[in-house]
Order: sequence, then C-alpha cells, then structure tokens
Amino acid sequence: MATETITVTPLTPGCGALIGGVDLAQDLGNQQFQEIHEALMRHTVVFFRDQHLTVEQHKDFGRRFGKLHVHPNARQDLEGHPEILVIKADAASTRVAGETWHSDVSCDPEPPMGSILYIHQAPDGGDTMFANMVGAYESLSPPIQALLAELTAVHDSAKAHSYRRTATDRSDVAFPSAEHPIVRTHPVTGRRALFVNRGFTTHIPQLKRHESEALLEFLYRHIERPYHQCRFRWENNSIAFWDNRSAQHYAVWDYAPQSRYGHRVTICGDRPR
Repeated sequence: MATETITVTPLTPGCGALIGGVDLAQDLGNQQFQEIHEALMRHTVVFFRDQHLTVEQHKDFGRRFGKLHVHPNARQDLEGHPEILVIKADAASTRVAGETWHSDVSCDPEPPMGSILYIHQAPDGGDTMFANMVGAYESLSPPIQALLAELTAVHDSAKAHSYRRTATDRSDVAFPSAEHPIVRTHPVTGRRALFVNRGFTTHIPQLKRHESEALLEFLYRHIERPYHQCRFRWENNSIAFWDNRSAQHYAVWDYAPQSRYGHRVTICGDRPR
C-alpha cells in the first residue's frame, strides 16, 4: 500500500497494521484521512502508538468516519460524554469487557461500523486479539459457503450483557436483538465476511435447535483458529481502530491485579446485507 502522509507496517498477513507518522490530536487532512481509511479497509484493524488526545479530540477523530454510537446499556461513567465507553479493570474487578470473541454490539439492527479504543494506562499483559472475518469466510470450502449464504442468525444483547439486566444507573437501558445474515457483504470493499460471534449470537432460526448449535459451534471454532489473527501488545497511550464489519476481537485478562484504563468511541454503521 503506497502512502504519502503515513507509514503502514503490517502485523501479520491475516490482519492488523501499525500506522506511524500521524498525530491524531491534530485535524487530519483529507489525504491523511483517506490513507488511514484505506489502511483500515485493507488490514481490518489499525494501531497507533504514543498518542495524546483529549476526550473531545478522541470523539472528533471518530466523527471523521461517521456519527458516534451510544451503547444501549453500558455504564456512562464520563459525565457529559455518553459516546465514551470507559474501559477499566483493577484489583477489585470480577470480570472485564470483551473476554469473549465478538463484534461490538452486533445485536443492534444497524451494528457499529467501527470502534476506536484509546488505552491511557496499560498493564503488563492485557493484549487484544483480532480476527479477520473476510479471511475466515474465504477459507471455508465452497459447499459450506453455499450453505451459509441462505441463513441468518439472531444476535441478542441479553446474552452478552446479562450482568446489566438489573442496572439502575441509566433510565434508558435497552437490550436490543436483531437478525442478520451469517455472511455479510462489506459495504466498502464488497468482500464477504462471517458475521456470527460467541458473545451475541444465540441461534439460526432456519435450523432445528441441535443443527443450529452444531453449525454455530463449528463457525466459532473456525473463527478462533489463529490463521487470520493478530495480537496487539498495549502500551500507554496506544490506540486500536477496528472495523466491526469484518473483524472480531478478544480481550485477554491476564494482568490481575494490575489496572487497565481507557476510553472507547464507537462509530455508527448500517444494516448488514
């Protein structure tokens, strides 16, 4: 990928690239924005080191790619900034966000286009793993691809966010559910990608229950194989920007009792087709 305003260093052939030569606290020029966008489309997830953004600058960077999404039921810990999802864990934590392979809020009728996670304080460990769903789909045999082409799957927030069912910190808490094609077509690249995940997907309505469970388990195991993945080692003031339409991720919780803290903005998307 030829670039003039940034550097792009791939992490693995499967997905992921480290972008250099850019200060995200500054307004991006049109060419720099386009090159970052093209790198994201090519590599599914891109990473930035040594960034120093205010909350507003973080939100402004996200808005260059679209309207910001507000999570339907997460805590809103940063007053005045409902678009900011605070990601934190410390010695008292009993769970962490993202400890299952998933695509963010795939339960929405129009799931997010992408997410931008800015980690302020990184522990020893705490990597995030990413998997390319285009590569996962394309590595399936043609008969399996043909089978999946006619099927949909239900994604339910109540499965992923069951721990929030009794939450009283928000008056607008909601638990959306939506039915999406198992294979979606990326609206920019035109490539097909798997769109089911352990975090949110509950069943395939066209199949009997035992058939649905067996096929979904096969797909989950296929997705979780390492062939289309990369693994990002966080440092303080690092950023990961992933395309939810073609990526899944998994947060490794191997750093207890150390602390981890960051902010995430999420960008609205469209209905999978």
